Amino acid sequence: MDFGRNKRESWKNVLTLAYQSLGVVYGDLSTSPLYVYKSAFAEDIHHSETNEEIYGVLSFVFWTLTLMPLLKYMFIVLKADDNGEGGTFALYSLLCRHARLCSLPNCQLADEELSEYQKDGISSISKSFLGSSLKSTLEKHKLLQRLLLVLALIGTCMVIGDGVLTPAISVFSAVSGLELSMSKEQHRYVEVPAACAILIFLFALQHYGTHRVGFLFAPVVITWLLCISAIGVYNIFYWNPKVYQALSPFYMYKFLKKTQKGGWMSLGGILLCITGSEAMFADLGHFSQLSIKIAFTFVVYPSLILAYMGQAAYLSKHHILETDYRIGFYVSVPEKIRWPVLVIAIFAAVVGSQAIITGTFSIIKQCSALGCFPRVKIIHTSSKMHGQIYIPEINWTLMLLCLAVTVGFRDTKRMGNASGLAVITVMLVTTCLMSLVIVLCWHKSVFLAILFIFFFGSIEALYFSASLIKFLEGAWVPIALALIFSAIMYVWHYGTLKKYEFDVQNKVSINWLLALGPTLGIVRVRGIGLIHTELVSGIPAIFSHFVTNLPAFHQVVVFLCIKSVPVPHVSPKERFLVGRVGPKEYRLYRCIARYGYRDVHKDDLEFEKDLICSIAEFIRSERPECSIPILDSENDERMTVIGTSSSNLEGIRMHEDGDVDSSEIVGTSEPRVAKSPEKVRKRVRFIVPESSQIDNGMKEELRELMEAREAGMAFILGHSYVRAKKGSSLIKKIVINLGYDFLRRNSRGPTYALSIAHASTLEVGMVYQV
Repeated sequence: MDFGRNKRESWKNVLTLAYQSLGVVYGDLSTSPLYVYKSAFAEDIHHSETNEEIYGVLSFVFWTLTLMPLLKYMFIVLKADDNGEGGTFALYSLLCRHARLCSLPNCQLADEELSEYQKDGISSISKSFLGSSLKSTLEKHKLLQRLLLVLALIGTCMVIGDGVLTPAISVFSAVSGLELSMSKEQHRYVEVPAACAILIFLFALQHYGTHRVGFLFAPVVITWLLCISAIGVYNIFYWNPKVYQALSPFYMYKFLKKTQKGGWMSLGGILLCITGSEAMFADLGHFSQLSIKIAFTFVVYPSLILAYMGQAAYLSKHHILETDYRIGFYVSVPEKIRWPVLVIAIFAAVVGSQAIITGTFSIIKQCSALGCFPRVKIIHTSSKMHGQIYIPEINWTLMLLCLAVTVGFRDTKRMGNASGLAVITVMLVTTCLMSLVIVLCWHKSVFLAILFIFFFGSIEALYFSASLIKFLEGAWVPIALALIFSAIMYVWHYGTLKKYEFDVQNKVSINWLLALGPTLGIVRVRGIGLIHTELVSGIPAIFSHFVTNLPAFHQVVVFLCIKSVPVPHVSPKERFLVGRVGPKEYRLYRCIARYGYRDVHKDDLEFEKDLICSIAEFIRSERPECSIPILDSENDERMTVIGTSSSNLEGIRMHEDGDVDSSEIVGTSEPRVAKSPEKVRKRVRFIVPESSQIDNGMKEELRELMEAREAGMAFILGHSYVRAKKGSSLIKKIVINLGYDFLRRNSRGPTYALSIAHASTLEVGMVYQV
């Protein structure tokens, strides 16, 4: 009975997720019938009495939907998830772990011990000789690694371009239904302002978060799918019940034979039937493979096929269209229900646009976490769904670009050309990365990967060529956007890498530290000095600068490194790597906080508490056998994995309280408000588990840490001025001195500067000659 109930509950969860995915994942794909036929027949080919053109387009649409979303994504690509996460960067992250291609400069061997690394069986070795050769080739050649990074960046930039173009074409196509009820002159002055007003309203709502209006998404998309499928069934039986014959691939051959170059160019409009397919993979982390497959296979796919067949059935009996909009969606809608359908279409277009906007936010967050995009302000709009975020700078940039595209183009044809190229480029990138995943991650035969890339790549290359030929007719927009965003990403990544290399080359020798003695040659005052550094080993140059020029420093010094690792999530039990720098009496610690590219950073107070507890737990449990060695011959540091205070229930607990009277016994964790804030000081106590064996040395060290925490924390932040070395090439000087410097000055401050509550901040300027 229990087994049956659990099984029913699991199926209930799957069906619930499938229902929710209809609103989040399939809004864009579901609205494609609004503009596919109109874009396919836009001046390139003409509808004739024989119906060969309309039947050929329907055949292309049917087989494109069947082969790409259904076969490629449902049965192959969805299985290449990065521990439950999907998208272009998830594929790249997966490859980085299996073949050591990581673009992050401060990767460590200890990161490979994370449980997320172990889930996908990285330890298994490919039996294929060709697979092993491919892996070793990629690991040896930096140029190939850079090309792979550039490929991932191009795919990512095209997704961002899709975030600009999809809202524009979806909303504009939905509003185009106003053509049916007004003259051409009136329509010209109404359509563009109405589309712009809806777009402004859509982007203005983003800061409220998807979860506040998300409950409306699935009903809107379901209503829209039922609507278009019902209209499709009506048109099939009323106008042409034999339209199903056009599903034969023979009609594709007849179509291309008759229309030749015009038919080939029209493929750029036909491929819009699969716009939004990438969302099935990109939004995988919010749902499950089974729920996405159920929603598409049993609801979305049949509804779209019926909708396209219905339009084709209507158009097959209406060869001469009197109105100026030629072949569009609304012409096939019965006149009595056109207004209700128009309203539903506008709502569906807004929902579809919302999905791609949210997806753009997510992928930019991933890029930023992996060091490939300047730091931006990320607001988490939902406490339950980690993927629901809002990025103000990106939101308003997308809005301005959307409005520019809408006002600049003012017709579906050029918007379709632009959107089509963005969509097919993302799919081509996914196909290329998937072929590598098949060999390096799944350890399958190289010939299977070649078969995959040949079959799907050839189809996508055909569509890509048809889209690229329309460069001057709108297809230049996604290329221009991709070039701009790719340049920004690569300049940021290159500058970050060079800055880290400078840090590594200029770090201080451990022998220098040992020569100073336990006091470091200066007065040690109470408190904790928290020094941020990108280094995961060694002593940063900024510390030697302090010791050389300042007469005093804190009794406890922590070198803090907050870094991202190429996995979606890091378990709280594996959050920190803690170790010593120098002998025990120096009271110098290194703490590395590790986050996945989809992890949510904690608020300031909670992070600070976890940081201090991790050091205290390291002191209590310090044993050589429970340390993870990090290979660093110069510093010989050993790091221990420590979890957050909430995940390590058997570890040391920290109790803080604000008191006016220092002699008062601390017995509650409730905050107290004092009349004289300047007299308030925070009392800190460590609660040690009874089973712990603590010697006098540990007690003394914990007492010093406790007193230092009570005295307060000073945050030392290096403010770097990055410049190219003398003698560098002109290109490098432009990239570093102009590009990277501009991005650094206009991007957000580092996360660690915002996520730690510090009593005082000291910012020190340093010039980096890279």
